[in-house]
Amino acid sequence: MTTTTMDATAYAAVPENKTPRDWRKALIIVAFAAIPLTLLIVFTYLPFGSMVSYSFYKMKYIGTPRWVGLDNYVQVFTRPDTLSSLKLSLYYAVGALIQVALALYLATILSFKVKAGNFFKGAFFFPYLINGIAVGFIFKFFYTRGYVLDTVLQWCGFDLNNLPYWLMDQSINNWSLVGASIWRYLGQTVILFIGAMMSIDGSLYEAAELDGANKFQQFRHIILPSIKTILVLNVILAITGSLSAFEGPYVITSGANGTATYFVLMDRLAHVNQKVGLASAMAVVLLIIILVCAMLQQLFFNYLFRDADDGVQNARKKARKASRARQRVAAGKAPLFRNSSPAVATASAATKEVA
Repeated sequence: MTTTTMDATAYAAVPENKTPRDWRKALIIVAFAAIPLTLLIVFTYLPFGSMVSYSFYKMKYIGTPRWVGLDNYVQVFTRPDTLSSLKLSLYYAVGALIQVALALYLATILSFKVKAGNFFKGAFFFPYLINGIAVGFIFKFFYTRGYVLDTVLQWCGFDLNNLPYWLMDQSINNWSLVGASIWRYLGQTVILFIGAMMSIDGSLYEAAELDGANKFQQFRHIILPSIKTILVLNVILAITGSLSAFEGPYVITSGANGTATYFVLMDRLAHVNQKVGLASAMAVVLLIIILVCAMLQQLFFNYLFRDADDGVQNARKKARKASRARQRVAAGKAPLFRNSSPAVATASAATKEVA
């Protein structure tokens, strides 16, 4: 009898859900989820699957495709133009790291109260609002011989004959394009960093100042651990974006004089030479490279911030442990059929006691 009473009490601790199901709400949820999922599948995953299948054929836009197996992938790694264009991503990768470091420095300054801070925030973010094609034309005239940059340098005392051709000299033209890319995307990175820094509790700075911490120590021990998620995100976006640089070199130089990036070469092979299969294989290889780079960056930052914690991660771990402990306790006390009636639960307990 005592065992039956204990089981009935344990059942009472697990309340029965008496609220009827609202099928209209469920239907609305399914409908809202089905529409974006359908668009995503139709316009993203199905075209991607078709592109992967094209990579195994030698084909043009018009004509019968011919199966070549992995020959397109072999060409990606053996053609000198594809390898050289992939190496150009190193220029943009270095520029991306410079962009993140400069944005972190500017965001740290603007996150505190400074004169005309809102003006500088808007000024930094404005280039990101300009269309990429328009940015390309701006810098095309900016770097042209005798135009804006050369004129400004002549005002500073430089001789025009001693200045390089910014878009023709292969020792400097890729760095010129990297500079245009930094100018455009710097503001976006700054705003993301500022948003993350504004969420830090101001009492942490006050406590650090009372302990005698200077600004660099506050940045290292308060700001950097608190924004590590946004920092990792910005670095991953910057590096993956450097692998797929297209608008700048396509508009400014059209890929001439050794500035044809991987995407520019892919566009040329697909739309000019009509080597659709080879271009599709290049796209698949680029996707794999981006995924590998993103994974390696994530592992690197996990190792770098292994000892840094703002308290959120520890709180989440404790909450997960407490939740698992409650689930284990509930699973040990709950009856076999949770939604069954008390009579059924009592009968089940009595059966256990007789057995």
